[in-house]
Amino acid sequence: MSSAHSSFLAGAESLPVIRPEGESVRSVVLDSWRRSRSSGVDPDGFGDVVDLHGSELRQYRADHPTALIQPVVRKLLVEDAAESGLLVAVSDAQGRLLWVEGDSRVKDRALAMNFVEGADWSEDRVGTNAPGTALALDHHVQIFGAEHFNRAVHEWSCSAAPVHDPLSGAIIGAIDITGGPRVAAPEVLSLVRATVAAAESELRLLLLESRKPLAATAARLEVLGPHRPTLTRGGERVRLSQRHAEILLLLAEHLEGLSADHLAILLDEAELDPVTVRAELSRVRKLLGEGGLGSRPYRLLIDLTTDVDEVRAALARGETAAALRAYPGPILPRSLAPGIDELRVELRERLRAALLRSGDRRLLARWTGSVDGREDVAAWTAYLAVLDRQSPMYTQVKAQLGVLDQKLGI
Repeated sequence: MSSAHSSFLAGAESLPVIRPEGESVRSVVLDSWRRSRSSGVDPDGFGDVVDLHGSELRQYRADHPTALIQPVVRKLLVEDAAESGLLVAVSDAQGRLLWVEGDSRVKDRALAMNFVEGADWSEDRVGTNAPGTALALDHHVQIFGAEHFNRAVHEWSCSAAPVHDPLSGAIIGAIDITGGPRVAAPEVLSLVRATVAAAESELRLLLLESRKPLAATAARLEVLGPHRPTLTRGGERVRLSQRHAEILLLLAEHLEGLSADHLAILLDEAELDPVTVRAELSRVRKLLGEGGLGSRPYRLLIDLTTDVDEVRAALARGETAAALRAYPGPILPRSLAPGIDELRVELRERLRAALLRSGDRRLLARWTGSVDGREDVAAWTAYLAVLDRQSPMYTQVKAQLGVLDQKLGI
């Protein structure tokens, strides 16, 4: 595996590579290596990957839904791990480690690879690893030794599985066991999966007893990327038609309210009449429930957060990496509504400008591999400028720039 890993990093594409025991590199690992490389992950260093510190980490953990399952995790995993050479970690849905507990000596050793509370162990930040890859795939996974993308983790093995909100089905985090060769046993992954099942059952009971879902305080609208737009409210996740998603997003962007005439123009400059808009708004009112939508003008009467807001908030804080992680793709990419197109361009250009200012190789790699960035000559040029001229990636990026020059007639 170490030889296969080295060949892959050197640019060999003849994988799967045959290991001494005659087995090929597992497809789940090879696919993750490719994602890690395309994201620009450094296989030899983590850099500064601790996103949450001190009081900010403590407050975030206290408010996070995984805090509700910590007693179960400690009872089933942590108590036995304390003297066994193992670590038990719980992350959030973005891959940030919220708790790292277990054998104190092993915990000290793990400092060398930044496996610490508050650190970002998402796959696109540190490469192939069990918690990060489990979240990327929404599936349990084991990663052994040199299967890790980062060489600093080759002495370790890990087993992890995602944890879901039992009411909405959304991922809220992951549970992981990390240690030496002992973690490579199939029984360890079974133990992690059993703990996840127990934790989700406990979470369901707590939510039913309190009669309050995890996301009861506000509705959430998701409109970014290629997936069908969704509205989550009261723990229920509803798939939306494109038109209803357009209306909700425009109302969320205009909290002062919109008339039917104005909304018709934002939705379709030429062919949509206010009567049709009013009919659609009647259907939207049913989606939001009693007291969710006001009229004269039409306006939201509930708190509605959007994934667009999350990207903007990260940009406002100067957290370009977090903004890019929160941006799976353009706003409602199939929408032709003028008001949506304006929002789509505005968000994309703000994010793009922040990426170009950052000069971050990893972020530029991810952007140029995305729908928005694959033909962005300025981004490819910035990416080339931060690469080592001796690296295989430098040659590939330079070649891609040549292809774009010909295609776009530059």
